Amino acid sequence: MGTRVAHQVLRWTVKNVYYSGFSPLFKRYRLPLSCIQCRYLCSPPHKTAASPQHNCSPESDKPITELSLSSLLEMGFTDSQARHICDSVFEIKKESSVKRVLSTLTVLFVLGLNPTSVQKMLDICPDLYIVKETLLQQRIDHLRKLGLVEGSLQRMVVHYPKILTVPVKSVKNVVQFLREKCLFTTQQVTDILRDTPAVVLEDLLQLEYKFQYVYFRMGVKQAEMVKFRLFRFTLDDVRCRHTFLERRGLYQTPDKKGQTTIINPKLGDILNVDQDTFVSSVARASAEEYDIFQKLLARECKEEELLQGRVEAYSDEDDDGDDEEEEEEEAKGRSGYEKRRKKK
Repeated sequence: MGTRVAHQVLRWTVKNVYYSGFSPLFKRYRLPLSCIQCRYLCSPPHKTAASPQHNCSPESDKPITELSLSSLLEMGFTDSQARHICDSVFEIKKESSVKRVLSTLTVLFVLGLNPTSVQKMLDICPDLYIVKETLLQQRIDHLRKLGLVEGSLQRMVVHYPKILTVPVKSVKNVVQFLREKCLFTTQQVTDILRDTPAVVLEDLLQLEYKFQYVYFRMGVKQAEMVKFRLFRFTLDDVRCRHTFLERRGLYQTPDKKGQTTIINPKLGDILNVDQDTFVSSVARASAEEYDIFQKLLARECKEEELLQGRVEAYSDEDDDGDDEEEEEEEAKGRSGYEKRRKKK
């Protein structure tokens, strides 16, 4: 289906090779009511009878160069899908963005996506409407270079289209961080991006803290983190479940040799189950116990944050005091030096 649609798009693109922009007729408020032939904005594909006062139809020998119902239908969209896209584009209210729509759609079709998937992506992430064609293609090419092959790449962008709005430089920074700071292999980084593309928007400090917590406190290695998709979960979720098990004596931090006196649950058994299953089967506790623990842990974390804030404030005051003492000593030294010079 994707290949057939891509061929349709290429034929459509060639037919409209002299495309040079979108007609100002696209904007609703510039169209006289007598010229509107579809609900919102789409221009007619053929010449229409014009009234003496208004002539808004294209010339008969001029190719279609506007975003219209006919152009979207030629791309493979259904009538309802085409109208929905027209409606969404109108809400953008940026002429420069409107002019990019056909180019954006072409790039997505050439990627191998079908009309339903494209509409789904645009509904999830309307920002794609305003991404330049060149930037969109650069980001797709960069994802391919990171090892995302055909099939995986398409599934990832449909599931998380926002990744196509992230600059290549930002993705490179996250990839470099995962490789150099967390010591994931190239293939593991590819797997992380494929399974958890939202990681490219996560704060690097929080990402590092999450990795260090699971690596050092829980004793989990990189391969297991990737296998059980650690980065789909927040640090609070991980810490809450781990701490609950630890305080119930069901989890131990491994020693330097990686050994424990008990058998710790696998990371997947801790994270990849719903809360009821975790509480009853893994923690062997009641829902009431876990609910009370969550509230107590939240209070503890808040107290720790307040304490840390006070310590940092106290440290800053000490630094200011030290600076003032150094300035006073320097001032005394200058005055003594000046007195000695006067005596000479």
